[in-house]
Amino acid sequence: MIEPHAPAPPGAPPPWGVQGQARLPVRPGIGRFLVLAGVFVCAACGLVYELELVAIASYLIGDSVTQASVVLSVMVFAMGVGSLAAKRLSPRAAAGFGAVEAVLALVGGCSAMALYAVFAWTGGWGGPWAEGPRCLLVVFSLTIGLLIGAEVPLLMELIQRIRRQDPGGAVADLFAADYVGALFGGLAFPFLLLPLLGQLTGALLTGTVNVIAGGALVLGLFRGDLTRRARWTLVVTNVVVLGLLASAAVLVGDFERAARHALYGADARAVLRTGAQEAVLTGGTHGRPLRLFLDGRLRFSGRDERRYHEALVHPAMSGPHARVLVLGGGDGLAAREVLRHPGVRRVDIVEPDADVVRLARHDAALSALNRHVYDDPRVHVVTTDVFGRLRGARTTYDVVVSDLPDPRVTAATKLYSQEFYGLARRVLAPGGRLVVHAGPLADRRRAFWTVDATIRAAGLSTRPYRVVGRDPGPAARPGGRGAGGRGRAGAAGSAGDWGFVLASRTPVPLRLDASRPRPRTLTQAALTADALAASRVRFPRPLPPSTLVHPRYTD
Repeated sequence: MIEPHAPAPPGAPPPWGVQGQARLPVRPGIGRFLVLAGVFVCAACGLVYELELVAIASYLIGDSVTQASVVLSVMVFAMGVGSLAAKRLSPRAAAGFGAVEAVLALVGGCSAMALYAVFAWTGGWGGPWAEGPRCLLVVFSLTIGLLIGAEVPLLMELIQRIRRQDPGGAVADLFAADYVGALFGGLAFPFLLLPLLGQLTGALLTGTVNVIAGGALVLGLFRGDLTRRARWTLVVTNVVVLGLLASAAVLVGDFERAARHALYGADARAVLRTGAQEAVLTGGTHGRPLRLFLDGRLRFSGRDERRYHEALVHPAMSGPHARVLVLGGGDGLAAREVLRHPGVRRVDIVEPDADVVRLARHDAALSALNRHVYDDPRVHVVTTDVFGRLRGARTTYDVVVSDLPDPRVTAATKLYSQEFYGLARRVLAPGGRLVVHAGPLADRRRAFWTVDATIRAAGLSTRPYRVVGRDPGPAARPGGRGAGGRGRAGAAGSAGDWGFVLASRTPVPLRLDASRPRPRTLTQAALTADALAASRVRFPRPLPPSTLVHPRYTD
């Protein structure tokens, strides 16, 4: 509840914030500029904390829309509460602001590390702690929001201590500096901090800047408002916070290696932080299966990838297949199956991450697994946005293979939209086929049948099918193609299935061409039986399609 300001009793001295000008070591104009500069820096740091929480939660937990909504809504609510709570600190605004900035720097700077640690070491516990990372995300959002909300009222008191002015003008100046600082922080995070330093070091550096700016403003400009004890307490607090942040920055490399070991086990042998994601390659030596993880999601496992890629590719290759387009599939494994068929003249691969292609080309184990497809002159790769490439395509293809992440991953939702399949339909040659990886049918039935409904809404006939027998190895978080289930990499999972949809402009038969190379793990009888099993779990009522403006894969 917002309390009205009570009039001061007769004869009582006015609060210190209205006693005229503060004793400053500089002229009032310079002091005012320094306060607004402090507002600018603190606002930039606050927005970096906010974006860092959204980014790391999206990478670790998934579903960036949900994580962004949670962080933003909780933070804005907490900022309001923090603004009200800051009224109690108004009589000691300088000391209060210094303490708030020190705590904010420590909490915000270490938040990414703490979230990563909880996810890596406790993410596979299950039970009541299954939502542990999400709960910690809410706690950090609430705490950081409370501290950020307390800044502006305290800064308002400080700027009025320099020179009394109309409250409306003071608020306008503060918010102008605050918004410009937020703009700077919002641009610095994706273009400087994240690509150059990474999430952990970037957050620690932001905390360091935050505590230095807050401490310098209070101790340098308003030290006359502090008692001797308060000054030394603030100095020691800031030194301790700087020491903790610096120690964490020195140890961040060892911390990342230890967390990665907890996530992926001891056989993580190739770690590549690309511009879009973190790629980790494990196994591939001493009889251990090769596995590729992208942002913690199991992309493929050497134990079962052949069954997956055969089920994805071979039914679509029954018919003309001289020109084939592979969307995603930068690991080269889908292209490997395509090239097993005689008569293939060209394979175009569109992969958004160039570093995944580089890994598939040059890593000995992965290039051996994909049979060095990138050395084949028929294979041409383009590293660009899949949606944009399909939108600008002028060539038609006999077969389009959509080997993309699970539709429930927010970043991939547009690649499972009616608009996307409309573009795919446009590049299909007469009699051409489109095949789509639609996620596990057993675990996410609604998402699977929404893919089917969306493809049909784009004007294509569909033939859904599934293949059982996934690797019961590491469980993949949503978005991978390995063993089903929700959990951290390296946790035990259970065998599941893969779901696919074969589509064409005309009704398309689901068959394996007997005259072509027979898949090692797939037979026509098993394929037909699995397709019938899939049809039995169809929803009784038609599901609405997913579109760019109304994605429907969140259930």
